[in-house]
Amino acid sequence: MLYRGTGLKETYHWRLPLSNEPYTQGDQGAESEEILRLPYPNKKEGEMFGIADQLLGASRIKIMCADGKSRMGRIPGKIKKRMWIREGDLVIVRPWDFQEDKCDVLYRYTKTQASHLSRKKVLPKNLDIF
Repeated sequence: MLYRGTGLKETYHWRLPLSNEPYTQGDQGAESEEILRLPYPNKKEGEMFGIADQLLGASRIKIMCADGKSRMGRIPGKIKKRMWIREGDLVIVRPWDFQEDKCDVLYRYTKTQASHLSRKKVLPKNLDIF
């Protein structure tokens, strides 16, 4: 099949292995452990871990924080557009300076990232549900 006006033929996305290389489908032969680079809360700026408890609507969420307080979190547009936050997700929050019962959500961990942090014993005991 020719692409219109280019004179190029259709190319395939696979190839046969050469005679001197073994045939493996995908990446089954690799046994190397993947190194994860995850963002951590910056304690100097007051950031901490939190668990999303309840979705309230209008970019608001109830969060159980690492210090034991339950805060109302605000999801900024930058995060709202890029990643969805569901109940039970591990997040990084920053409490407000002028209202201690409110906070901003800075980052959401996926389930695999949260379980990795749990295995490395990074999470506080009251939030370690993974």
